[in-house]
Amino acid sequence: MTTSSETPQSGMFKPTGDNVDLAWQFNSVKDKNNRKKVTCDFCQVETSGGITRARQHQLGIRGDVKSCRKIPPDCKLLLQTDYDEKQALKDGILNEMEVQIDDDVNDDVAEIRRIRSGKRAIEAPLPAAKKTKGPLDLMFMKKAELKLGKDKRQTSIIDTCDKEARARTVQYIARFFYTNGIAFNVARSKSFKLMLEAVGNYGLHLKPPSYHELRVPLLEKELEYTKALLNGHQLHRAKYGCSIMSDGWTDRKNRTLINFLVNSTAGTMFVKSIDASAYMKTGIKIFELLDNFVEEIGEQNIVQVVTDNGSNYVLAGKLLTAKRPHLFWTPCAAHCLDLMLEDIGKIAKVKMVIQKGISLVGFIYNHTLALNIMRKNTGNVELVRHGVTRFATTFLTLQRLHKQKTNLRKMFTSEEWLKSKAANDPKGKKATRIVLLTSFWNDIIYTLKVMGPLVQVLRLVDNEKKPAMGYIYAAMIKAKEDIRKAFNEQASKYIDVFAIIDERWKCQLHHPLHAAGYYLNPKYFYSRPKIENDPILVGGLHLCIEILSESHQMSDMTTTQLSEYKIANGLFGLGGAIRQRTTLAPAEWWKTYGAQTPLLQLLAIKVLSLTCSSSGCERNWSTFEHIHSKKRSRLEHKRLEDLVFVKYNQALKERYDCRDVIDPIVLNDDNDYINEFEVGDLGDDGEPVEELVYAGDNLTWTDVANASGANEPVVYTRRAAKEKATASASRAIAQETISKEVVVEEYVEEVEPIYVEDDEEEENEEYIEVDGEDEEEEEEADYVEDDDDFSFL
Repeated sequence: MTTSSETPQSGMFKPTGDNVDLAWQFNSVKDKNNRKKVTCDFCQVETSGGITRARQHQLGIRGDVKSCRKIPPDCKLLLQTDYDEKQALKDGILNEMEVQIDDDVNDDVAEIRRIRSGKRAIEAPLPAAKKTKGPLDLMFMKKAELKLGKDKRQTSIIDTCDKEARARTVQYIARFFYTNGIAFNVARSKSFKLMLEAVGNYGLHLKPPSYHELRVPLLEKELEYTKALLNGHQLHRAKYGCSIMSDGWTDRKNRTLINFLVNSTAGTMFVKSIDASAYMKTGIKIFELLDNFVEEIGEQNIVQVVTDNGSNYVLAGKLLTAKRPHLFWTPCAAHCLDLMLEDIGKIAKVKMVIQKGISLVGFIYNHTLALNIMRKNTGNVELVRHGVTRFATTFLTLQRLHKQKTNLRKMFTSEEWLKSKAANDPKGKKATRIVLLTSFWNDIIYTLKVMGPLVQVLRLVDNEKKPAMGYIYAAMIKAKEDIRKAFNEQASKYIDVFAIIDERWKCQLHHPLHAAGYYLNPKYFYSRPKIENDPILVGGLHLCIEILSESHQMSDMTTTQLSEYKIANGLFGLGGAIRQRTTLAPAEWWKTYGAQTPLLQLLAIKVLSLTCSSSGCERNWSTFEHIHSKKRSRLEHKRLEDLVFVKYNQALKERYDCRDVIDPIVLNDDNDYINEFEVGDLGDDGEPVEELVYAGDNLTWTDVANASGANEPVVYTRRAAKEKATASASRAIAQETISKEVVVEEYVEEVEPIYVEDDEEEENEEYIEVDGEDEEEEEEADYVEDDDDFSFL
């Protein structure tokens, strides 16, 4: 089923649907019901032979119509590629039909010869229905002798059967995967399947591409093809605006690269990467780079510039908005939330449990025996090792520990562990104490309660499929409500957390675009009457109207149309509009029901289609790292940029085509976070209840910890430690004196534990752990992994 949509040119239409020819992207019709007369979008020449004749016009195929001289090269390349694929597929089908016809003719000739010779027909069972053979099968049937490598032999008819022919072919494909270390999931790639189809359609004697062809001319053609795929982005930018995303990183050659991406209603597009190694990334220099990129995209097409919260980017944003007052600079919401979680991680209670959790996971993964026992008890479920560059990964570490709490307790109380050498090691004893301590698991529950709702918001703003501008304000409100409910409204337990959230929200995360998105989202505006009179929300909305309007006259007209939206007049009050306030994505709702207020409709779609974070830049680092590996570390920056442009943009295009544009984002209004993740039963005081080791028994895990000595203080004061060292030295001297009767001047035995020295006075007895802080930091450095690719999608 196909429909028609209006094009930017007045009175012109384009067919839309699943099976519409690619050439319709560059051609239009004046009459929806007459597709024979087609008008070229580039030279405005009208042809009367349908889309086929229009394609011939744009490709310059002589004979029936004159050539178009205004078609861009990238569009022509895209059309030519599509035309060649269709012709190749058509030729393959015709060749297969010819082979089948030849088989039928041979059968008829054999039957005539039998009749003339007078021989009786041999009754045989009816043959099974023949399967449709592809081009690879035809190749094996046409040649009696198969020459692959050095294996040469005469094959029989049986060798040409479908199963054996396919088995031989796919074995060579598999060998290519194995010998070159290609990941198995490449076989699921759409481009891999298209490649095999193209090879099959070509037939015999295909000369593979050379090293130079892959490196230069074919890469240039693929670059032009990718640009043609993204040709529609410019139309979407011009109509609904876009967001510029920028972020920097350092590659394997220690080059400082700054990536620039553009996000619009057509999806995210990687545009270019700049090598900034020759100069410092100061605020003024970043401002110059951003300003040049804004000029390249077009200021009239840009709504906001999104960067991280570094001081240099903040300065660049202020300078940019001062020079170009009709666009916004917005801090990356994902980065703000990560900093918010990092500040919460500095609370003493949270900091201690994070350190213990990281220490526990590090010990298990640094000791083979402990890791093996852990996997036996968890059913090969792995723990999560936190990443240094993403503080939110510590939440995942604690969450996985909590889910495996029962299995970890079983592990450290098992006979296999208690009899192992690692159980008597100081670090092994420390890990055992951590797992058996009830306070450790209670602190994990506390941390999950305060961090969990914020991680949910981080997941929301970090996604690429659905814009979150209309939801981030509501999501932050809901996050605070979930934290409050998790502690049964006991403010003393979350007052410090709320202070951190409010400080980050006011100084960084709160933005006029967030307020305008919340106001213009019909799901919240009509269900929460306080929004209409909230001075912060109203002020943010009017500031957006003032900045994003081209003139004061348009700003006043937009403000006038706002009254229709407030009272749900006209189309806004239709039954369908009321029912779909919560079931339709906000931008789609405005496209459907905002026609009577065109200026306000355009503003709403612009705001509600915006992204909230620059996480697309960070995901692009992963693509750089994948291409610029240790084996390919000599790639030039230009070729590296071209490879990333092709790989990342085609992946984004494929992901964008699979998106769901209709359904809105759901914030789980009916279920709070604490119920969703099941972080334990709560008592009347908001604390977790005591857990039993066995159901129906009075034995608790606190009793187990007391019996094992886990609750005993395992720390020593400096004075006690020095007394122990002195006593050990004295005993050693006395023993040697008795045995040898020789006066020993000095003998000091090395003893455990390790002591931490500082500048404090000796009278100030500070308690220190047996393993020592310095040793714990070294242990952490052994297992911490840099997780630049961390994503919550």
